[in-house]
Amino acid sequence: MITLAPPLRLACQEQLLPGDTLQSKWEFAVGAGYDAIELRGRKDFALRDRLPELRSARRDGVVMPTVCVDMLHFFGAFDQQLRRDAIEQMKSQLSVIAELGGRGAQTPASYGMFSRRLPPFDPPRSEAGDREVLLAGLTELGEHAAMEGVALYLEPLNRYEDHMVNRLEQAADLIHEVGLDSVQIGIDTYHMNIEERDPAAAILAAAPYIGHVQVSDSNRFQPGAGHLDWAAVLSALDTIDYRQELAVECRLTGGHEQAVASIPGFLRQVAP
Repeated sequence: MITLAPPLRLACQEQLLPGDTLQSKWEFAVGAGYDAIELRGRKDFALRDRLPELRSARRDGVVMPTVCVDMLHFFGAFDQQLRRDAIEQMKSQLSVIAELGGRGAQTPASYGMFSRRLPPFDPPRSEAGDREVLLAGLTELGEHAAMEGVALYLEPLNRYEDHMVNRLEQAADLIHEVGLDSVQIGIDTYHMNIEERDPAAAILAAAPYIGHVQVSDSNRFQPGAGHLDWAAVLSALDTIDYRQELAVECRLTGGHEQAVASIPGFLRQVAP
């Protein structure tokens, strides 16, 4: 049986790691059993402005394969100016992660913009309009990612945080129509726990499109603190031959450092 390449490759998002510099965060991460740090890409081209710091960290051996966007508007926004800003921000993040020798940047279509599950229930843009905006944004970003030699990871969010892309099959449908290998799905186990009837089966069905994985438990706390069936999820990733990092993106319960340090051991224990 094929198994996830031992040891299981894990990344931790930078804001979860103790330390004042990426180098000190890296020292803690390595000691805890992580293989990489996932960066956060904040607004106003903050990641680009950090390039001197990031280059220094890379020279010191810090591994930074991915970045996850951290903004309040995204490429699926209703407002055209906000959409344009989000696209330019993501292009910049893709370029930065490429310079660092990484492999991609993750973004949802939107976050907190609208939910069909909460009043007023009817969004101000039609489903056809949503799709047109999403396809245009994914195409532009995918072309830029391809030029930089990296990938854009589209993250489905739960129904209360986004009304457009909630399940892996929806993301796969959009990506199939875009037709660019540089656009892939970035799955997040927390959102999958809410939206997917069978998370493991959803992973298997979307296998050709999955490029990145973020992990947190059913309650958004660290893996092991909720009721997610980790054995099933990791077995599905094993089956599709996923060999990249699992990036920890979660809240923490218990002592901060102890919680962060507990995750690698837990995931490696339940991995196939």
